[in-house]
Parts: sequence; C-alpha cells; structure tokens
Amino acid sequence: MEFRRFNLNHTETPMTKTNMDLSELMAKHDQGDLLRSIAEAVLQLIMEADVDGLVGAGRHECSGERTTWRNGYRDRSLDTRLGTLNLRVPKLRQGSYFPGFLEARKTSEQALVAVIQEAWIGGVSTRRVDELVQAMGLSGISKSTVSKLCKDIDERVGEFLNRPLTGEWPYVWLDATYLKVRQGGRIVSVAAIIAVAANTEGRREIVGLGIGPSEAETFWTEFLRSLEARGLSGVRLVISDAHTGLRAAISWVFEATWQRCRVHWMRNALAHVSRGQHTVVAAAIRQAFDQPDRTHAGEIWHKVAEQLRPRWPKLADLMDASEHDVLAYMSFPRQHRTKLHSTNPIERLNKEVKHRADVVGIFPNEASITRLIGAVLFEQNDEWQTASRYMMVEAFAQIDKEEIDPILSITTKAASSCPQAIREITPH
Repeated sequence: MEFRRFNLNHTETPMTKTNMDLSELMAKHDQGDLLRSIAEAVLQLIMEADVDGLVGAGRHECSGERTTWRNGYRDRSLDTRLGTLNLRVPKLRQGSYFPGFLEARKTSEQALVAVIQEAWIGGVSTRRVDELVQAMGLSGISKSTVSKLCKDIDERVGEFLNRPLTGEWPYVWLDATYLKVRQGGRIVSVAAIIAVAANTEGRREIVGLGIGPSEAETFWTEFLRSLEARGLSGVRLVISDAHTGLRAAISWVFEATWQRCRVHWMRNALAHVSRGQHTVVAAAIRQAFDQPDRTHAGEIWHKVAEQLRPRWPKLADLMDASEHDVLAYMSFPRQHRTKLHSTNPIERLNKEVKHRADVVGIFPNEASITRLIGAVLFEQNDEWQTASRYMMVEAFAQIDKEEIDPILSITTKAASSCPQAIREITPH
C-alpha cells in the first residue's frame, strides 16, 4: 500500500518520505486498530507534505528555497468514527501551521463538546443531542476523557467568573436568559443571569453569571452581593428588565438607581393599545425621550399620559406608575444616555448565549450551564478588552451633575405644547 505525495506544487524537490508499507502498520497494530492507525498515518503524511511546502525543503535537506525551519511538534487528538486519532502537528520557527482538517477549537466550542458528552454519557440526551453526538464521532468517548476536559474548562471559566474587580463601576446591565435543565428527574426552567458593567475608564466587562430562579428576591440579593464581595463598587445605575425582587435587591446591596429597560417597557405599554395605533402612540411617548433633561422629560411624559387616559386608561396608569423607572437614565450624562436606557447594548451577547444553549436543548445539570455559558462570556470579554472604549471617559466627571444639551433645549418650549402626534389620537 502506498500513499502518494499530496503537495503537487513541490514534486521536483525531494522532500520528506511519503511512502508507507501496509505490512509495517499490520505488524505494529492489531487488526481492530488497523483502520485507525492507517487514518493517523495518512493525516500525518498530509501534514508533513504541507509543511515541506511551507518550509521549502524536506527534513534535514539543504535548499536555497528554504523560508523557515521546523521546530518540533505539538500533540493534538481528533475524535472520529474510528476512535480518537493521536496526531503530531508540526511547528515552525517563523510563522505558524495548522491543518485544515483540524478545527482550532475555542473555549466555548470545547465547552459545548463537553456538555454534549456529559449529556450522552448520563443517558439524558434529547434526539437532537444524540444526532450531534453521532455526527461528531463521540459515541465511544470515555467518562475519564469527559472528566478531564470538563475539569480544564471549569478551572478557566471559574477563574474568569470569580476574578477580583477593581476600581469603580457606575453602570451595571443585568439580563436573564431562560434555560431548561434536569433536576431530580424533572425538566425545569432556570434563569442564567448575566451581569455586564462599565468602569470609569470607559471599558465594559462581563462581571458575573448566576443560575437560579429569576423571580426570587433572595437569589437576586445573593447574586448582587457576590459581585460586591468581588469588588464591584461605585454602582450608580442598574439597567434591567422588570424582574420581581430585583429592585429590592438593588436597594439592599448597592443603593443605586434602577433603570427599567425602555425597549421592554414599550412592548408592555403597547399591549394596551390596538395594533393599528401602535405607531402613533409610540411616537407620542418617545417625545419624552427626546428632551434635554429629566425635568422636561417628566413634563412631556405627564402631558402624553393625560392625553392618552380617556382612550387607554390602563396605559396611562402604567405611565404614572413607571415614570421614574423608565426615565431614570435622563439624570445621567447625555453622552452615555444612548447606552443606558435599555439592555440592548448586550443583546448581541445574549444572542450568542442563546445560540449555544439551543444546540444543547436540555442541560444535564446546572454545572454544565455554567461551563458552556461561562466559556462564551469568557471569549466575548476578551474581545471587548481589545476593542475601543465603550463610553466617553470625560463624561464620568459629570455623573453627579444633570447636564442639559444646549441644542435640544432650544426646542423644549415647542415640545411642551400639545404635540401633533397626541392630537392625532385624541378623541374629538
């Protein structure tokens, strides 16, 4: 049996030997391991031929076309239907080489594999997970292999989620993603609470992850206290959806202002209005958001509520009850307001979390949720650290001073009069 050279661009230069006698493999391995050994040999020959082409010379060969030198190997395993292949990926002194048939797995991808493996071994996988396991060639994976992989990921994720937090963090965003997990033989829904914070250097970081019942005040309090214990201080504004128990937890732990997510609030408000009137009513309410400061925003808010009350009393009552929560961000620096009025700044992060979680479907336990979601957050946080500043640093000095935009203030008096959008929906 002979394996021909795979790099056709260098057939004239004598490179590394690419011939292998089948009898050698049969002599070294049992018949049951023969196919796996052949597969390892083929892939190893492919890598050697590729590296010969990159180097410009074969092993121990003198050549004027040489561009770099080999620099040993790094071990890499590949799970296939034939079993686990143990490969040696060549290293270069200058530049890098990684074969196309091996995927450079990120931490989140390794975590996903670990969760699927754990579900498979535990016998709790859904049909979708079963299909993924078969496609990935993991049916023969051992418990010891899963345990080793999980331990490595858990250590890195644990260090990230429990790292000390230094400095002041004026703004904190909290959002919950609901996931299904097996508990005591039942499938229950739990909330994965993600905390993102911005410090006075204008940088945002993922500062925490908690798993538990989202409506329980005790859970929120314990989660926020764990952030405080790690060094999260100087919190002035917390932005989130209206979770039961959260407001009380914020006042107990941080004594900070709460900003109710404006996007989620608007959806709740428009539920009191017929679909045909959504556009007009939303435009009327948004006039309050266009004001230069909190005082003028409150004036417009009251005017709109009174105009809407005869036709939609429940909507007007909602506006009365939630004014301070929805307009809280207006008391903070105007340069920061576009990122303070809702949880939208972390929507992309939430989508990535949901995308990864949907692959698993039902998690075997809460530890597997922390492993997978924590790995996703770990990678995203690294990307944020290499990006530009998220917020204007100079504006933090104005955090205790309500600033009025001079351009917006010009139109304040005009906006205070009965707006056109309100007149269109007022019954005659």
